[in-house]
Amino acid sequence: MTFHILGISGSLRKASFNTAALRAVGELLPEGVTFEIAEIGDLPLYNEDLRVNGSFPPEVQRLREQIAKADGLVFAVPEYNYSVSPAMKNAIDWASRAPNQVFDWKPYAMIGAATGLFGTVRAQMALRQILFGINAYPVNNPQVMIAGAAQKFDAEGKLTDQAARDLITQLIHALVKLAGKLKA
Repeated sequence: MTFHILGISGSLRKASFNTAALRAVGELLPEGVTFEIAEIGDLPLYNEDLRVNGSFPPEVQRLREQIAKADGLVFAVPEYNYSVSPAMKNAIDWASRAPNQVFDWKPYAMIGAATGLFGTVRAQMALRQILFGINAYPVNNPQVMIAGAAQKFDAEGKLTDQAARDLITQLIHALVKLAGKLKA
Protein backbone atom coordinates (compact mmCIF):
# COMPACT_ATOMS: atom_id res chain seq x y z
CA MET A 1 0.00 0.00 0.00
CA THR A 2 1.30 3.45 -0.92
CA PHE A 3 0.83 6.55 1.20
CA HIS A 4 0.86 9.84 -0.71
CA ILE A 5 1.84 13.18 0.87
CA LEU A 6 1.20 16.55 -0.73
CA GLY A 7 3.47 19.39 0.34
CA ILE A 8 2.25 22.98 0.26
CA SER A 9 4.72 25.83 0.72
CA GLY A 10 3.39 29.20 1.73
CA SER A 11 6.42 30.89 0.16
CA LEU A 12 6.56 31.68 -3.54
CA ARG A 13 10.22 32.74 -3.45
CA LYS A 14 12.54 30.58 -5.56
CA ALA A 15 15.20 30.44 -2.82
CA SER A 16 12.67 29.90 -0.02
CA PHE A 17 13.94 28.04 3.03
CA ASN A 18 10.40 26.72 3.55
CA THR A 19 10.21 25.21 0.08
CA ALA A 20 13.72 23.81 0.63
CA ALA A 21 12.44 22.23 3.86
CA LEU A 22 9.64 20.60 1.84
CA ARG A 23 12.21 19.20 -0.56
CA ALA A 24 13.90 17.66 2.51
CA VAL A 25 10.60 15.91 3.27
CA GLY A 26 10.85 14.30 -0.16
CA GLU A 27 14.37 13.07 0.66
CA LEU A 28 13.39 11.52 3.98
CA LEU A 29 10.39 9.38 3.04
CA PRO A 30 10.00 5.90 4.46
CA GLU A 31 9.36 2.99 2.12
CA GLY A 32 5.89 3.05 0.59
CA VAL A 33 5.45 6.83 0.86
CA THR A 34 5.33 9.14 -2.16
CA PHE A 35 5.53 12.92 -2.18
CA GLU A 36 4.85 15.89 -4.42
CA ILE A 37 4.83 19.66 -3.90
CA ALA A 38 1.75 21.59 -4.99
CA GLU A 39 2.04 24.75 -7.07
CA ILE A 40 0.08 27.61 -5.50
CA GLY A 41 1.79 30.59 -7.11
CA ASP A 42 -0.54 30.56 -10.11
CA LEU A 43 -3.79 30.63 -8.12
CA PRO A 44 -5.92 33.73 -8.64
CA LEU A 45 -6.81 35.75 -5.56
CA TYR A 46 -9.85 34.24 -3.93
CA ASN A 47 -12.95 35.71 -5.52
CA GLU A 48 -16.19 33.74 -5.67
CA ASP A 49 -17.07 35.60 -8.88
CA LEU A 50 -14.34 33.58 -10.65
CA ARG A 51 -16.43 30.44 -10.33
CA VAL A 52 -18.32 30.03 -13.60
CA ASN A 53 -21.42 27.85 -13.49
CA GLY A 54 -20.18 26.46 -10.18
CA SER A 55 -16.78 25.47 -11.64
CA PHE A 56 -13.53 26.51 -10.07
CA PRO A 57 -10.77 28.10 -12.14
CA PRO A 58 -8.53 25.33 -13.59
CA GLU A 59 -5.58 26.14 -11.28
CA VAL A 60 -7.86 25.90 -8.26
CA GLN A 61 -9.43 22.66 -9.46
CA ARG A 62 -5.95 21.17 -9.89
CA LEU A 63 -5.05 22.03 -6.26
CA ARG A 64 -8.37 20.72 -4.94
CA GLU A 65 -7.82 17.42 -6.73
CA GLN A 66 -4.25 17.13 -5.42
CA ILE A 67 -5.43 17.68 -1.84
CA ALA A 68 -8.35 15.27 -2.23
CA LYS A 69 -6.05 12.51 -3.55
CA ALA A 70 -3.40 12.99 -0.86
CA ASP A 71 -3.43 10.75 2.20
CA GLY A 72 -1.78 13.53 4.20
CA LEU A 73 -0.48 17.06 3.84
CA VAL A 74 2.70 18.80 4.93
CA PHE A 75 2.52 22.57 5.11
CA ALA A 76 5.75 24.58 5.02
CA VAL A 77 4.74 27.68 6.93
CA PRO A 78 6.65 30.95 6.50
CA GLU A 79 5.75 33.70 8.93
CA TYR A 80 4.41 36.99 7.57
CA ASN A 81 3.46 39.62 10.15
CA TYR A 82 2.89 37.03 12.89
CA SER A 83 0.66 34.88 10.68
CA VAL A 84 0.55 32.71 7.56
CA SER A 85 1.50 34.08 4.18
CA PRO A 86 -1.17 35.52 1.89
CA ALA A 87 -0.34 32.82 -0.69
CA MET A 88 -1.02 30.02 1.82
CA LYS A 89 -4.24 31.58 3.10
CA ASN A 90 -5.42 32.11 -0.49
CA ALA A 91 -4.77 28.46 -1.37
CA ILE A 92 -6.62 27.26 1.73
CA ASP A 93 -9.54 29.59 1.08
CA TRP A 94 -9.95 28.29 -2.48
CA ALA A 95 -9.54 24.63 -1.55
CA SER A 96 -11.93 24.76 1.40
CA ARG A 97 -14.99 25.90 -0.54
CA ALA A 98 -18.04 23.70 -0.97
CA PRO A 99 -18.87 21.41 -2.55
CA ASN A 100 -16.58 18.63 -1.39
CA GLN A 101 -14.49 20.58 1.10
CA VAL A 102 -11.19 18.74 0.60
CA PHE A 103 -9.68 19.38 4.04
CA ASP A 104 -12.44 17.56 5.95
CA TRP A 105 -10.79 14.79 8.04
CA LYS A 106 -7.46 15.35 6.24
CA PRO A 107 -4.39 14.69 8.42
CA TYR A 108 -1.64 17.27 8.17
CA ALA A 109 1.75 18.17 9.54
CA MET A 110 3.64 21.48 9.61
CA ILE A 111 7.22 22.52 9.20
CA GLY A 112 8.67 25.99 9.13
CA ALA A 113 12.01 27.63 8.51
CA ALA A 114 12.97 31.16 9.43
CA THR A 115 16.15 33.18 9.65
CA GLY A 116 15.16 34.43 13.11
CA LEU A 117 14.96 32.67 16.45
CA PHE A 118 11.27 31.76 16.56
CA GLY A 119 11.23 29.48 13.50
CA THR A 120 7.63 30.27 12.42
CA VAL A 121 6.02 29.36 15.73
CA ARG A 122 3.38 32.13 15.46
CA ALA A 123 2.52 31.27 11.85
CA GLN A 124 2.14 27.60 12.73
CA MET A 125 -0.25 28.51 15.56
CA ALA A 126 -2.26 30.69 13.16
CA LEU A 127 -2.42 27.86 10.62
CA ARG A 128 -3.64 25.42 13.27
CA GLN A 129 -6.53 27.77 13.99
CA ILE A 130 -7.44 28.06 10.31
CA LEU A 131 -7.30 24.31 9.71
CA PHE A 132 -9.25 23.57 12.90
CA GLY A 133 -12.12 25.56 11.38
CA ILE A 134 -12.22 23.31 8.31
CA ASN A 135 -11.89 20.03 10.22
CA ALA A 136 -8.34 19.03 9.30
CA TYR A 137 -6.39 16.96 11.84
CA PRO A 138 -2.89 17.96 12.97
CA VAL A 139 0.13 15.97 13.92
CA ASN A 140 0.93 17.67 17.21
CA ASN A 141 4.43 16.34 17.74
CA PRO A 142 7.17 16.62 16.84
CA GLN A 143 7.08 20.32 16.08
CA VAL A 144 9.49 21.26 13.31
CA MET A 145 10.54 24.90 13.49
CA ILE A 146 13.90 25.48 11.87
CA ALA A 147 15.29 28.65 13.42
CA GLY A 148 18.46 30.25 12.05
CA ALA A 149 17.67 28.71 8.66
CA ALA A 150 20.45 30.53 6.80
CA GLN A 151 22.96 28.38 8.67
CA LYS A 152 21.02 25.11 8.24
CA PHE A 153 20.74 24.94 4.45
CA ASP A 154 23.61 24.85 1.98
CA ALA A 155 23.99 27.04 -1.14
CA GLU A 156 21.86 24.61 -3.18
CA GLY A 157 19.03 24.68 -0.62
CA LYS A 158 19.70 21.26 0.91
CA LEU A 159 18.89 20.96 4.59
CA THR A 160 22.19 20.11 6.26
CA ASP A 161 21.10 20.28 9.91
CA GLN A 162 20.85 16.68 11.13
CA ALA A 163 18.60 17.52 14.09
CA ALA A 164 16.06 19.12 11.75
CA ARG A 165 16.29 16.19 9.32
CA ASP A 166 15.66 13.78 12.22
CA LEU A 167 12.60 15.77 13.33
CA ILE A 168 11.22 15.78 9.78
CA THR A 169 11.67 12.01 9.58
CA GLN A 170 9.79 11.60 12.88
CA LEU A 171 7.07 13.98 11.62
CA ILE A 172 6.50 11.98 8.44
CA HIS A 173 6.16 8.76 10.46
CA ALA A 174 3.69 10.50 12.81
CA LEU A 175 1.65 11.75 9.83
CA VAL A 176 1.40 8.25 8.36
CA LYS A 177 0.40 6.86 11.78
CA LEU A 178 -2.27 9.55 12.31
CA ALA A 179 -3.72 8.94 8.86
CA GLY A 180 -3.97 5.24 9.62
CA LYS A 181 -5.83 5.93 12.86
CA LEU A 182 -8.25 8.32 11.14
CA LYS A 183 -9.05 5.72 8.47
CA ALA A 184 -9.65 2.94 11.02
